[in-house]
Amino acid sequence: MPIRALAYASQAIPGLSIERVDALTRDAERFNLEVDVTGVLLFDGSRFLQYIEGPEDALWKVYSRIMDSTSHCEMMELGQGQISGRRFPYWSMRLVPAGEADLRFVCRGDWTGFSRSRNDDARTGTDRLVRIVAPQLEQ
Repeated sequence: MPIRALAYASQAIPGLSIERVDALTRDAERFNLEVDVTGVLLFDGSRFLQYIEGPEDALWKVYSRIMDSTSHCEMMELGQGQISGRRFPYWSMRLVPAGEADLRFVCRGDWTGFSRSRNDDARTGTDRLVRIVAPQLEQ
């Protein structure tokens, strides 16, 4: 079964507490585990960047929930498409705190086709996401 991925960025609603973000992440972990979607959520205190991956039908179920959420606004899809394999197979959802500059760095990457660079120049969105998330992968 082909695996697809989707990445988007959005603005947190004013006054959204980190406790609420933690609760949303736990809810996403449970739901995503049920439907076989994995991914990561970067949060800098005011903006989100989320990357999700899984079977197409499941991915759209998760994305529909995300679009209906009242915890964020100004959603901007960065990319979507088929991928050769999961980047975060062990995380049904993982919240990763990120600095504002890190989030901007990842957002500005090339998300076309979710490709990875052949060298270490971190041009693609996927390269940049993996670079920011790498320290968390070992935990």
